[in-house]
Amino acid sequence: MTPSFPARLRAFLSGTRIDPTSKPPSFLAFRSSTLFIVLTVCLAIFTDILCYGLIVPVIPFSLSVQAGVPEDQVQQWTAILLACYNAALVVGSPIAGFYADRTSSRRLPLLIGLLALAASTLLLCLGNTVALLILGRLLQGLSAAVVWSVGLALLVDTKGRNVGQSMGYVSIAMSVGLLISPVIGGAVYAAAGYYPVFYIAFAVIACDIVLRLVLIEKKIARQWADFDGHQSIATGSDAIAGSSGQSGPVPRSGDGSHPTGEKNDLPGSPDHARSDSDRATAAAPDEPQQSARHPHLELIKSRRILAVLLGVVIEAAIVFAFDTVVPIFVKDTFQWNSTAAGLVFICVMIPGFGSPLVGMLTDRYGAKWPAVAGFAASVPLLVCLRFVSENTLEQKILLCALLALLGVTLLALANTPLMAEMTYAIDAQEADQPGFWGENGVYGIAYGLWTFAFALGGTIGSIMSGYLHAGPGWATMAWSLAIWSFVGAVVSLGLGPASSKPKFTSSAASPTACAM
Repeated sequence: MTPSFPARLRAFLSGTRIDPTSKPPSFLAFRSSTLFIVLTVCLAIFTDILCYGLIVPVIPFSLSVQAGVPEDQVQQWTAILLACYNAALVVGSPIAGFYADRTSSRRLPLLIGLLALAASTLLLCLGNTVALLILGRLLQGLSAAVVWSVGLALLVDTKGRNVGQSMGYVSIAMSVGLLISPVIGGAVYAAAGYYPVFYIAFAVIACDIVLRLVLIEKKIARQWADFDGHQSIATGSDAIAGSSGQSGPVPRSGDGSHPTGEKNDLPGSPDHARSDSDRATAAAPDEPQQSARHPHLELIKSRRILAVLLGVVIEAAIVFAFDTVVPIFVKDTFQWNSTAAGLVFICVMIPGFGSPLVGMLTDRYGAKWPAVAGFAASVPLLVCLRFVSENTLEQKILLCALLALLGVTLLALANTPLMAEMTYAIDAQEADQPGFWGENGVYGIAYGLWTFAFALGGTIGSIMSGYLHAGPGWATMAWSLAIWSFVGAVVSLGLGPASSKPKFTSSAASPTACAM
């Protein structure tokens, strides 16, 4: 009997088999490979940031020409639209993470987020009233909340052991998106006009649609691990049914996590977090395994996770302070145009390509000392920004050099460990108390809180830096950010040391690397 269309649609969206005799999807090994999943998540994050930044140069035009806002009110409404985006991101991130932990598939909420992104871009493109533009920004914020919360949780499900390295690739995607989106938007708007800016956005969204529809999660792919004697589904060093090539389904823990390709380890489960001897002890029938009464509330009670969230607020505040002030500063001080002001951020972006290396070190030695080093090294660099005050070649070189070094310390050393530490802290608690996080796990809500903290820090940094630069001036803003960075170094001391990071005993080969 042929399955009905609703049944096929539900199976497609959730990824579950229609019936036990369903054949594996085409190209299952590639579509569920670590390489492809990491690439898809990175493109999703890049697309979200690109669509956000691409239209920044055209928002004033949308308000004045499309929506008929008087010129003297354009600045006010631009700020309101930014506030709408941040509000939706702050509110939506924990909700999206909570939902992701209770759905059978990470893929479904990612598709919902994609619909929100497409709708928001269409509204911002065609909106001829302020109300439609506000709705577009709200939908854009909700889309970002889903992409970051669910996307990062999917990376943890996929990589598990080497989550720090994956977060490094996310940092690259984020940095590239932040850098090129305003530059492309401004250049295209100046050369071709209003609508071609959105054509670029829709083209990138189309690519994102294809990848998200093609993606198959590892836990979904393992449904076919024993189909017709099917051997372990693997690509290169990436195995779904186990790194040893054994057939049959992978044993599953009660936390609902997905396989990681690490010798049947599941992220967030005892098998994923402990040595073989610990596993044997955990499997003893007389050992109780009780989950916390309110696992999600336990997240914000954890010292390590609170340190992560505070560190993210501080790091995002400093990064967004530069996004807010540096273009204005170089315009006023060096008389640079908007294109040159955008290109100066290349100095920050290029060092960020070292983030995967920092992630690998974090996977091996823990997040504590890389993050402390990143924030601490940023303090003197931020103080030295006060010496850039005149339109001379030497000071232009000094500014670019300081920005490049801050790219190393903030985007690579500080940001990547803070992203990975959420997973380390959760896994460490699970190793100490098996089943503590409940049947569904908490990765979704954890990275929802991470995104919430990032959005909150970005809002604080933008407002604070704008006020300081317009009032006391550039020098005061510089040493104020240095104080924030010092506090970030102190807060990072609360992150977990290498000794408390879960140990892995898998003999699997190194995971396939993802290249942007």
